[in-house]
Amino acid sequence: MTEKPATARRRSRWITIPLRIVVGFVLLSLLIVTLYRFVPPPVTLTMLMDPNGITKDWRSLDAIDPDMARAAIAAEDSRFCEHHGFDAVAIARAMRHNASGGRVQGGSTISQQTAKNVFLIQGGGFVRKGFEAWFTLLIEAIWGKRRIMEVYLNVAETGIGTYGVQAGAIRYFRHGAGKLTRSEAARIAAVLPLPKKRAAIAPGGFTRRYGNSIAARIGVVQRDGLDRCLR
Repeated sequence: MTEKPATARRRSRWITIPLRIVVGFVLLSLLIVTLYRFVPPPVTLTMLMDPNGITKDWRSLDAIDPDMARAAIAAEDSRFCEHHGFDAVAIARAMRHNASGGRVQGGSTISQQTAKNVFLIQGGGFVRKGFEAWFTLLIEAIWGKRRIMEVYLNVAETGIGTYGVQAGAIRYFRHGAGKLTRSEAARIAAVLPLPKKRAAIAPGGFTRRYGNSIAARIGVVQRDGLDRCLR
């Protein structure tokens, strides 16, 4: 017995509609990522959802003191110039640490954080992680390391309602990101994981110690060429 035409059409729709959605998403994401290769992202979902407002001021990577990028590498992703978006070593280390208990650590790279900050929301669990992986692959392939770092330093939250290192530098030190000292860059990097709870001015306790540790590692990043992909 042949299948009824109406039933065949319904089955066809169950296949073609999801396929069209997937193809549309892929094409749209490629278009947006390619556009942001040349144009600064005007706003992010994180910014739009921030009840404290948005203070930001885009700066090119060349206009930001090199020690700021080195501080980000020292604090967030020492293998930034080596991996292709995902650091298997950092992920394995985080898994071992988390299995032993204590403060939970993540293994996200600067590339992953940039993908999340620009294209996604902060929550979302495994679903968001899947989209994050997709956008991480795209920006690594289309943007390259310099653009990833440039965008990261301009969209990362550096304080309450404050986004990017230029706005952060003005907020905390009353001058632009192009004039950051090594200590100031390290303090901003120390704030990045918890920007709503930490301050770069007169930091106390863990934030002060963490900032001092980052400042010491900035020299290592420069000496060992861990920032070579940005030069």
